[in-house]
Amino acid sequence: MIICLDSGNSRIKWGVHDGDRWLAQGAVTHADSGQLAQLPVDWPTPDKVMLANVAGVEAGGRIRQHLAAWQGVFVEARSEASRCGVTSHYRNPGQLGVDRWCALMGARGLSQSAAIVVMAGTATTIDTLDADGNFLGGLILPGGELMRRSLAADTAALPFANGGHATYPRCTDDAIVSGTIEAQVGAIERAWQRLGNIDKVCLLSGGNAASLAPHLSIRWRSVDNLPMEGLLRLALAA
Repeated sequence: MIICLDSGNSRIKWGVHDGDRWLAQGAVTHADSGQLAQLPVDWPTPDKVMLANVAGVEAGGRIRQHLAAWQGVFVEARSEASRCGVTSHYRNPGQLGVDRWCALMGARGLSQSAAIVVMAGTATTIDTLDADGNFLGGLILPGGELMRRSLAADTAALPFANGGHATYPRCTDDAIVSGTIEAQVGAIERAWQRLGNIDKVCLLSGGNAASLAPHLSIRWRSVDNLPMEGLLRLALAA
């Protein structure tokens, strides 16, 4: 049995895998990370506990503390130059966010074609894999809520918008929400176009993926948690 934990900017996602399928998945906020202490109560000691953490040293320490009963099988993932069929062409592979690295490994396990790997959360990342598993590079954008908050905080007259998407927005709230969605969808589709006329797939993951997917004009596939899929591959390969 393998426990996977994806500690992101806003939440800690967790999953329990028996080697064939996910038995259970869930998520808690960092403020409620103490709830993770229930996992060693509910589940027997796993073969490995895999962690991808981008929330900082303190958050990682709290997770380890809550799961202290499993300390002996704890593995914290790090970004590398090559692993699980993915080769990183980042200028410094170790500086790539480990959540992005795990998402790329997860994507490679799900598809052997070229891929645009999108994680839409607090930030939106758009990474490109070629058909040989080369990570060519990627983009980082503020997520939709961050975009809206920046307009509300740094302009005199614009609100924190709660509008909806429209082709031709006719009120300020709709104009802001539509603009944030169009900006992210446009970046995804530009990355898609750069791969050219080849067999390829767009994999969407993250809490805000559902708000972007209906507006994409390209083929896409939803994956619940790509970093956890990558952590699982990493655990099974070791």
